[in-house]
Amino acid sequence: MTTRIPTRPASGPATRGVLFVHASPTALCPHVEWAAAGVLGAAVSIEWIVQPAQPGTQRGELSWSGPAGTAAAITSSLRGWEHLRFEVTEEATSSTEGGRWSYTPSLGVFHGVTGLHGDLMIPEDRLKAAAVKASLGDVSLADELDRLLGKPWDDELETFRRAGDGAPVRWLHHVV
Repeated sequence: MTTRIPTRPASGPATRGVLFVHASPTALCPHVEWAAAGVLGAAVSIEWIVQPAQPGTQRGELSWSGPAGTAAAITSSLRGWEHLRFEVTEEATSSTEGGRWSYTPSLGVFHGVTGLHGDLMIPEDRLKAAAVKASLGDVSLADELDRLLGKPWDDELETFRRAGDGAPVRWLHHVV
């Protein structure tokens, strides 16, 4: 299910990552490949398998390597597509943070900076803003922290991550 492709030469620090397409309407699958190829600068072929969580959709993975920022570019090329659910990860480099981008049609894009071990790192100013919102009564602190951690996206995507009987599953998070 994973396809590795070469990419254009990096203009910045080289990194790698994975595009996880959790659910794509069958007719949209070639367009997902074309969009990824446009960002990566090389032909892309994803091995699509049936997504049992949503009839009429497929799932697939694409491992990639390229310059830092590639995951954000892939996300930008795919966001807003109706009925598409995906995540893109990017590993940290010696000079850049890693990241995870999640997309669902109902929630839009979530981006989280990831540390060395894949944990989401919430910047201090975002935590302070969450505390202020909660103190003003706009939201509960627990709800705002869940949003900063991407919980609504995780909740919506979890069914699609599980994939179904016999399908390979790659867990993106692990709670200890």
